[in-house]
Amino acid sequence: MPTHHTPVHLAAAQAVAASAGVAAEDLKVEAPPRPELGDLAVGCFTIAKAAKKSPAQVATEIAAAFQPTELLASATAAGPFVNFRLDRTQTFKWLIDSALRGQLVPGAVGTGKTICIDYSSPNISKHLAYHHIRGTTIGHALVQIFRALGYKVVGINFLGDWGTTHGMLLAAYNIWGAEEPLDITKLNHLYVKFRDGMKTNPDLEQQGRLYFKKLEDGDPEVRALWQRFRDISWAEFEEVYKLLGIEFDEVRGESAYEPDMPGVFKELEHLITESEGARVVELEGEKNPILLKTKDGTTLYATRDVAAAKYRWNTFHPTRSLYVVDRGQALHFRQLFKLLLKAGHSWASVCEHVPYGLIRLGGKKTATRLGGVMLMRDVFKVAEAEVREVIARVNPTLAPEIVDQVAPQIGIGAVVFANLATQREKDIDFDLEKAVSLDGDSGPYIQYSHARCASIARKAGEKVTSIEGIDFTKLGHDAEWELAKKLLELPEIVVRAADNSEPHGVAHYLLQLAGEFSRWYTAGNGDPTLRVLVDDVPTRRARLALVAAVQATFATGLGLLGIAAPDQM
Repeated sequence: MPTHHTPVHLAAAQAVAASAGVAAEDLKVEAPPRPELGDLAVGCFTIAKAAKKSPAQVATEIAAAFQPTELLASATAAGPFVNFRLDRTQTFKWLIDSALRGQLVPGAVGTGKTICIDYSSPNISKHLAYHHIRGTTIGHALVQIFRALGYKVVGINFLGDWGTTHGMLLAAYNIWGAEEPLDITKLNHLYVKFRDGMKTNPDLEQQGRLYFKKLEDGDPEVRALWQRFRDISWAEFEEVYKLLGIEFDEVRGESAYEPDMPGVFKELEHLITESEGARVVELEGEKNPILLKTKDGTTLYATRDVAAAKYRWNTFHPTRSLYVVDRGQALHFRQLFKLLLKAGHSWASVCEHVPYGLIRLGGKKTATRLGGVMLMRDVFKVAEAEVREVIARVNPTLAPEIVDQVAPQIGIGAVVFANLATQREKDIDFDLEKAVSLDGDSGPYIQYSHARCASIARKAGEKVTSIEGIDFTKLGHDAEWELAKKLLELPEIVVRAADNSEPHGVAHYLLQLAGEFSRWYTAGNGDPTLRVLVDDVPTRRARLALVAAVQATFATGLGLLGIAAPDQM
């Protein structure tokens, strides 16, 4: 993916393209491996091949012919690369203006494109447990990232509200009933009781299958009871989603596709064979066929996924259709996509499984504090309590009303960041103590960096909101320039995160930005002339503008991850 979607990167690409007779959009612009080589580098490999010259010769010729532009100060050849030094004043001006306007993320990348993102998708009649957190937070971050890039995003909660397990719950309620008012905890207890009973009473399993058959056949009493279970479950889920700031564009469960089942079987009938009474489709390269209907005549997850994939294509015509589901479902999605292709749907190529690893509890304190509690909302409460202890220790004078406001934001942010900071496909050990720490690779560390920027502005008595009247020639220190170059990386980081469906890149970038900001800000401890709040007003205002740009970038980055950016903590 080319990196020159900012005017700064584009200027470097155009400087090379103009001398070589190629399109600037076809050239990759990147940072050189060492800062002393320059600020941006453009490789000359493809140009050299077309010109039948060595890349080093082409780079030397282009550098020799270079004339400074508004954004580019100089060019030098280094082997096969042309390295550019940027005009710092003009770059600061563009960069800080873009950050303050909230335009650093290139919002036109996704123009005219639609992305469907299927995520979270819990089973009804069960709590949102902590193991749902990764799929929920990864999916929500991808929604924010694609939306910021200008895509039309359809966030879908594909509720698990159909299948034999729901027949089991209906049977359990019919046998034992439940005390009113009915809630999700009581429903879950009924299901667990039924599963335990199956170990000693084999007839129970058949009753579960019978009740699911009644549900599929449209028995009015069974349907009404099932709908009640679904409504109770969604009310509980919605409370947790509100804590995370999540709103889905579509809440469409497996049950929505039940009317489409006859059409699915009619379309696939020429592919279906029978195996031990079940209806299946053999797939090339797969040891086992994909199962579409049991010998009892009930449909399966795969059958409903075929209908859901067709619905999404026909309704939204997505450029990409993402399924954010744990890696344990890799076989299912591989077979599903193969089946769609075998059925003649060329659009199956837009369907992608976005797998993620497992989450485990790490650290003694985590296990002690959480105990047997593994519900998502309860983990948030425990994290908030931990955060209150941290705040009391590091900022005991913070007003109680501010603590009440920010503690949930920091606690939830800590849990979310801990789930996004590791690469998506890796397993993670959730360590509560590390997650809520203000030191190290944590969400609160980034939130604290954002609050620190806000604190500097409060102390100065001025928050810079535009570049009007700012003299950017006053930003002359290398530490300021290193910080600027880090800000300049954000657009490419966000585009890459979208390309790879990998929010980890944004989390990692924010940690780097926090480190770079801290290095610059604390440089004033040893040299008073480097402090932000110096007596010289033009220098002070220029540095405050840089602080404001950094703060805006922290807020943007945290927002992309679905995390709040408090001004005090």
